[in-house]
Amino acid sequence: MAVSLDNPARNLASRSAPDIAPASAAGSKAMSLQFEITPAANPTSEKDRAARLVDPGFGRIFTDHMAIVRYNQAKGWHDARVESRANFPLDPALAVLHYAQEIFEGLKAYKRDDGGVNLFRPDANARRFQSSADRMAMAQLPEPVFIEAVEQLVRIDSAWIPGGEGSLYLRPFMIASEVFLGVKPSAEYIFAVIASPVGSYFKGGPAPVSIWVSENYTRAAIGGTGAVKCGGNYAASLRAQAEAIEHGCDQVVFLDAVERRYVEELGGMNVFFVFDDGSLLTPPLGTILPGITRDSIIALAKDSGTRVREEAYTIEQWRAGAASGKLKEAFACGTAAVISPIGKVCSTSGDFLISGGAAGPVAMGLRKKLVEIQYGRAADPHNWIRKVL
Repeated sequence: MAVSLDNPARNLASRSAPDIAPASAAGSKAMSLQFEITPAANPTSEKDRAARLVDPGFGRIFTDHMAIVRYNQAKGWHDARVESRANFPLDPALAVLHYAQEIFEGLKAYKRDDGGVNLFRPDANARRFQSSADRMAMAQLPEPVFIEAVEQLVRIDSAWIPGGEGSLYLRPFMIASEVFLGVKPSAEYIFAVIASPVGSYFKGGPAPVSIWVSENYTRAAIGGTGAVKCGGNYAASLRAQAEAIEHGCDQVVFLDAVERRYVEELGGMNVFFVFDDGSLLTPPLGTILPGITRDSIIALAKDSGTRVREEAYTIEQWRAGAASGKLKEAFACGTAAVISPIGKVCSTSGDFLISGGAAGPVAMGLRKKLVEIQYGRAADPHNWIRKVL
């Protein structure tokens, strides 16, 4: 649904989540801004940067710059800049602090073997960002501006991209920046992109994770914000994640909010099931996030002739399938980890293993295909890669 750039008010009627298909001409309204580039006066030294890249972890170390674009109803999107990463001055009455109008994205830049840099499907992130803004009654950022902001930051901070299986994690986000106390859509917004170098998500390869079935908490309901990448969804999942850790599990999996039977997604990842006939199943969109990794896995599986079903699947079916051997594998997927095999499912009704608790060949094969495309080591049949350098 298109939005006028001078009117962020939205129709909040419930709707199904969009997939990651190309946006319409209206939804990707042509617009670009000239970014003013101001390099950091005191960038991190090469020696210090090299030391930080030895074992960067995830989301703890940040690059020298950020991209930023502002919006208000009078000017529209304006003041596009790349500058030193710095704190925002925040008024105590800033709208985001009181009414949680906030959305974000996550994507990565990958260093190719030839020294160049790839982005993976930034256009899909830009479209999902627009969809999130639509649901959260925020001004929609044009797709070209989103992509240009990401690319400009990657170019100026490309030295921060680790080699090997490392990458540069990019966090575009938008907050309501009008100063007022009143329940209405903000008339002002700040869009920004920050970057964080990350090492290999798994040391020694992906190890199967254990997950806790949440029975006390749900993630989303029809008409809610389950398909939106907003901070509130993640905040609401933290208590359930804490419960999973209390039970010795790595992650939590949520069931539907109505019948408390149908598997939806993990705290921050989509889920897939692999059956003895070679087919894959993943829960349908609507109340879950339309993951870009999820969409990519569906495409790669179909490329190889695998039947992929987007259908409801109950926790009872999961348990029975694992016991009978009909279910061969289960795995979660997302930007950070790409694919994580699920080895054990725990709940108050008892625990069970999938495929003996080991990583399966289908999950690992799909992960290898996707990673090799991301790093430019394999053909890109869907034109997902955007070369920045």
